[in-house]
Amino acid sequence: MSDTARPVARPRRHMGTTMLKIYTMEAILLVIVAVLVIFAPGFASLGNFFNVLRTVSMLGIIAFGMTAVIIAGEIDLSVGAAVALAGCVVAWFSGALSMHIGSVAAVAIGVLVAMTIGFLTGVFTGSMRRWFNVPTFITTLALFTALRGAANLITGGFPLTDLPDWFGFLGAGDLFGVPFPVYVFLTVFVLMHLLMTFTSFGRAVYAVGGNAEAARLSGIDVFFVKTMTLAMTGVLTAVTGTLIASQIGSGTGNTATGMELDVIAATIIGGTSLFGGKGRVWGTLLGVLLLGCITNGMTLLDVSEYWQYVVRGAIILGAVLLNQVLDTADR
Repeated sequence: MSDTARPVARPRRHMGTTMLKIYTMEAILLVIVAVLVIFAPGFASLGNFFNVLRTVSMLGIIAFGMTAVIIAGEIDLSVGAAVALAGCVVAWFSGALSMHIGSVAAVAIGVLVAMTIGFLTGVFTGSMRRWFNVPTFITTLALFTALRGAANLITGGFPLTDLPDWFGFLGAGDLFGVPFPVYVFLTVFVLMHLLMTFTSFGRAVYAVGGNAEAARLSGIDVFFVKTMTLAMTGVLTAVTGTLIASQIGSGTGNTATGMELDVIAATIIGGTSLFGGKGRVWGTLLGVLLLGCITNGMTLLDVSEYWQYVVRGAIILGAVLLNQVLDTADR
């Protein structure tokens, strides 16, 4: 009887750690929200709830794309600079073409050009990986500087403010009482969740990140998959750049400074493995909300900005350690 009992005990422990890993983020988010509701004045108000959602929307849109990139075993350090460039491109086209073809068409052309630049930037990064075996963190580190420089070349170092009045609605307006960026944020979440969960491309992303050689031998074009995740993220940076330019009413080369670190942090906190092959778009949504709630709560509690950096750093390190412990226990 002892010989038959032992094989049953191991799957139960395996299942327990797996379930713990799946629902850890949900539990942590609930605890953090409960603590902030009790101790942070005004945190539980509906207005503050929408304020948190509006703030995390810009970050989350890119984080969903970054989730696919990291699951595929790569990383993109240029997203903050790409956001700045996109905002400047939209503002420049608005100023240059509005008098000739109308503000709606001018802004639309600017958004399309910004998306094209984001897509091609991802293709360039993937091509450098494919043809010259340059790691993406090096290519995107170079792009981090180049794209920021290009944004400042477009603006000449000064904010571009020649934007139509209606443009401000995209980043700062409300629709049925809900901030408009939240609709974009949730739409991107649903699309990315469906893509990564129910499509052959999503399964290919996990396969490539889990074992690139095995994926190649099974007929998957590894570098095409990696390139498409980078290109998708590039397009999403254009969406965020447009929303931020709308929110602040200008295109500036210094927008979204340090945003790439927050995007990567939210993705990791959400349970995506930096080693590739593991992660969930749902987890990234929770990670984004967790970062937003903590930042908002600390602001309401009048915590020093410097201490906020310390706390956020501790949270990122804690999330990585927790995932490592659960990964080890799950094997």
